[in-house]
Amino acid sequence: METITTEVLVVGGSIGSIAAAIQASRRGVKTIFTTEFPWLGGMLTSAGVCAPDGNELRAWQTGLWGAYLQELQTRQSTGLDNAWVSLFTYHPHCGVAIFAEWVKELPNLSWLMGYQPLSVIKEGDRITGVNFSRNLQIKAVITIDGTELGDLLALADAPYRWGWESPTEFDEPSLAVVESDKQELINKYPVQAPTWVFYLQDNDKQTSETIASNLPEFDSQLFKGAWDKHGAEKFLSYGRVTDNLYMINWPIAGNDYGVGLDRLIASESSKKEFLAEAYHHSYSFAAYIKSELGQRCSLAKDIFPHQDSNINSAFALYPYYRESRRLIGKVTITEKDILPRENGCVAPLPVNEAGVVNALAVGNYANDHHYPGMKFPLQPKSIKWGGRWTGTPFTIPYDAIIPQTLEGLLVCEKNISVSHIANGSTRLQPVVMNIGQAAGMAAALCIQSNCQPRELDVKILQQALLTDPTAPSAVIPLFNLSPNHPQWLYWQQYYLEHPENYPLDGNCPSDDIEDVTTANNQIYQGKFRCYGEQSYNIILKNSVFKKKTYGLITLHSTVNKQLSDYQDNRPISVLGRASKTGYWLIVEKII
Repeated sequence: METITTEVLVVGGSIGSIAAAIQASRRGVKTIFTTEFPWLGGMLTSAGVCAPDGNELRAWQTGLWGAYLQELQTRQSTGLDNAWVSLFTYHPHCGVAIFAEWVKELPNLSWLMGYQPLSVIKEGDRITGVNFSRNLQIKAVITIDGTELGDLLALADAPYRWGWESPTEFDEPSLAVVESDKQELINKYPVQAPTWVFYLQDNDKQTSETIASNLPEFDSQLFKGAWDKHGAEKFLSYGRVTDNLYMINWPIAGNDYGVGLDRLIASESSKKEFLAEAYHHSYSFAAYIKSELGQRCSLAKDIFPHQDSNINSAFALYPYYRESRRLIGKVTITEKDILPRENGCVAPLPVNEAGVVNALAVGNYANDHHYPGMKFPLQPKSIKWGGRWTGTPFTIPYDAIIPQTLEGLLVCEKNISVSHIANGSTRLQPVVMNIGQAAGMAAALCIQSNCQPRELDVKILQQALLTDPTAPSAVIPLFNLSPNHPQWLYWQQYYLEHPENYPLDGNCPSDDIEDVTTANNQIYQGKFRCYGEQSYNIILKNSVFKKKTYGLITLHSTVNKQLSDYQDNRPISVLGRASKTGYWLIVEKII
């Protein structure tokens, strides 16, 4: 068996893992990164979810997530405003190219592709490396579990959770009352259902590979009425990316698959069985779409590089996993940690027993759970901001990525220490990407300080993240401070030192100064209409569009305040761009 030695080992091809590997390497430590599949980027590329959710406001576009968005905007000339499920959609190949180039730029980062972890090397309660397929052993000072399903947790016998907690364990509001229908759902779905994403090509624009006519029979009742409430056009534009491609990740009678979810962690053979069924389910949904929409759409060509010739290239390399084994860490994020403070717009900051803010990354997505055919009502954490619904911002504590007892190990994916309920908000791509960045930074600092993760001073980690020369990352959510604001660093550091002063509305006492994006923008003029709480329209003057009335939304704090103060029925001129789905104008500036 070949043995390699490194300082930091990152295992798994997820978005959290690539972020961790890049950050550790940029910090100057020797890093090895292993993946099973040939693509980098996890949920954002390999799993096909090129329509990320959350951290969309300008103030939350920080760290590697913000850098990734900037690269996408530079490289995709058609823009990112293509769908209505996300404000940022792109071709999978564009995302893959960014990650590959970032890795190539780092001489102290080695990427080993095609390796699966088989066992963990331990010395007492400390992990010292991993044994891989193809007779490879890697020894490391710090190991980071960035696998999609928390594989290293099981291999290391680290305490972890899988499934629901009891209603009394964390006293979470959404589990306060468990009625019979809720109990049925809990019994049927131990974790959220994954989705095997696939891509369709619009045949009105370009002919592509048709969906196989010899597909085995499928139960059309599984998908009946999938888009009845939206219509075919809106269904397709939900995940429109670019180049006339549609990402199909549809939650209503669509390609979510949750039959026998325990098989994902029972054994390798049972996992393969589940994956085969999930793929067939998604392919059947593709066939159903064809049967309903005729030749309008067909499977796209040459999207994903499958080694298995039995899997169509329009399908992602593996399913979009929403939940994995979840570490039992020093602290556990629960539903109360992601819900807004009383009479506020932000969640409470995580403060430890010493009175120190423990935060390392910002998230904001609404609590979103997927159980095919069933609904589990959750406490609302959405707020109106900028003319659209968004999520209450919250923070990820450092203690949630550290095991209770094991040394030499960090986690950086959906495998953080979080309850099943709260996982619905912490699992999203942007926040996981910045969790990975923080884990990589923590690992590098441990190497440079010759300490274990639990010994690392979180203040040193926070300062390193805030002042990173390439991708500085926020640790405190502040609506009115974008990363380019001249006082951004000051107020980040201020609230770390004075958490008792953290404002309920998430706005610090500072004038907002933001750069305006000019690319792909134009001036729109018309009449302003306010038709509800932070709900705005513009009735366009001399419109050349099919529609005359558009919604107005913004990602900027300054514009958000201007819209909320704007008088109804007044003329308005805005600098912005129209979403290609035709539902709103994204306003950069009111002029």
